[in-house]
Amino acid sequence: MEKPEGKNNKTNASQHLSVEEDVIFGKNSVLEALTSGKREINKILISKNIHTDVKINKIKELAQQQGIVFQFVAKEKFQAYAEFNHQGIIAQISPIKYMDLDEFIENNTASNSSLVILDGVEDSHNLGAIIRTCVCAGVDGIIIPSRRNVQVNSIVEKTSAGAINHIPIIKVNSLVNAVQKLKDNNWWVIATDASAKDNYYDVKYDDMNFVIIMGAEHAGVSKSLLKASDFVVKIPMQNSFNSLNVSNALSAIIFEALRQKLIKK
Repeated sequence: MEKPEGKNNKTNASQHLSVEEDVIFGKNSVLEALTSGKREINKILISKNIHTDVKINKIKELAQQQGIVFQFVAKEKFQAYAEFNHQGIIAQISPIKYMDLDEFIENNTASNSSLVILDGVEDSHNLGAIIRTCVCAGVDGIIIPSRRNVQVNSIVEKTSAGAINHIPIIKVNSLVNAVQKLKDNNWWVIATDASAKDNYYDVKYDDMNFVIIMGAEHAGVSKSLLKASDFVVKIPMQNSFNSLNVSNALSAIIFEALRQKLIKK
């Protein structure tokens, strides 16, 4: 083993990652976590076979500045993560801190705030892509249920390309109760359903605080949430082949909302 590099590093630090903390993979995810400063990084492992480039050098520089342990290890240490595109770099990071819904509502009193609620989204790549889209479009937060929905994991972290560090993630036990609480605080709720009569671009997003509910690709938004919503909208299709996944569908809707907001400004 080579001597660990970096400021204040411990030479006897273990090469094994703790199961009690999250692990993130890939250059972009690790670099973003270091840059944002919103997550505590305990350790970074870099494969000895990795090609040193600008991003790797920047990761090493930031790790040294922040006193984070980083070690060069044999590529065999990455075999347990072979199914992931780890790019020869792994970081042990503190778990994401979920925001409380009451705290979010209290902090977002301005008009034209936006939220996304995910109802039964089970694919980690979709959740990561949704987080990335929401950050790019200026969405203020994402709500996920504590059950029957994918939770934040290493795949979500990597797919989001670090965007997860730039948006509050709110976990709730009951989506129906969360929706009712938002409505009680003057939020308008917009659910999506393929059989809806109204199209997503018919809603005036630019003059209200709004929530967009996206369901799983096959099951869709639950009946209880559809019933609790103020609007139910669809994305019109040109034929019967309805193949948009949930992240693509959300992109169409959320960027229409952004378009309206920019035009109004």
